[in-house]
Amino acid sequence: MTEETPGFDEKPDVPSGATSDDAEPKAAPSSEGASPAGDATAAAAQVAGLTAQLDQVRTALGERTADLQRLQAEYQNYRRRVERDRVVVKEIAIASLLTELLPVLDDIGRAREHGELVGGFKSVAESLETVAAKMGLQQFGKEGEPFDPTIHEALMHSYAPDVTETTCVAILQPGYRFGERNLRPARVAVAEPQPGAQAASESGDVADGKESGGPEEG
Repeated sequence: MTEETPGFDEKPDVPSGATSDDAEPKAAPSSEGASPAGDATAAAAQVAGLTAQLDQVRTALGERTADLQRLQAEYQNYRRRVERDRVVVKEIAIASLLTELLPVLDDIGRAREHGELVGGFKSVAESLETVAAKMGLQQFGKEGEPFDPTIHEALMHSYAPDVTETTCVAILQPGYRFGERNLRPARVAVAEPQPGAQAASESGDVADGKESGGPEEG
């Protein structure tokens, strides 16, 4: 009979109360929380990165805001320009229409002077004059007002002793304006002071001054 070699089949003695797990070597403790300085550095780097991104976003927002403000200003200028052009075109159209109506208004004026503005013709004429006035047509030119070459056109000329400057003595054809536009000057007859009247008046003033007594000679 062979002898059994001791130690091959037998298990090593294990102290009572201990398990096999206690016999295994324990793992090294985790490194988490072991280096607070490294965590602080990582957090600071992360904050710096977020700050840089925020600065970029703010810069982009400022540029987009400036672009939007510029576009808004250009749009407002465009609207004002379009509105101004629309008003100008409208004024030109109305002025052209009123200019075409001036001969008709002249005929109405002559008919009124001759007492021919009666009946239905009178009603139509007055309605036309009312509509023209609502559209902005204004009549000008009165007898006795000083002659102004910018709004008057002198068709007749004479001298008069009772005027001291060139004066409109008769309105041959009234003038018309629309807003600041002169559609037609007033055609008038003008009178000027007689050539010798002003000299005689000046000599009379000198004589009166002598009679009233001037400074005595020493």
